[in-house]
Amino acid sequence: MKTVPCPRCGASAPYAPENRWRPFCSERCKTVDLGAWAAEEYRVAGAPLEPGTPLEPQDTGPDAK
Repeated sequence: MKTVPCPRCGASAPYAPENRWRPFCSERCKTVDLGAWAAEEYRVAGAPLEPGTPLEPQDTGPDAK
């Protein structure tokens, strides 16, 4: 059976349908990782924004208000 390192703790985890939490080793590691995303502990790299730049795309279509 193929095993992979758990993304959270590094323990060996089976990468198979029998592992409900794959690629994590346990429910705890999966939950801790989800909590880190929810707490915005992870970031996706990108260019810095200029001050005043809106964070959401602006709708400029014909029906925009």
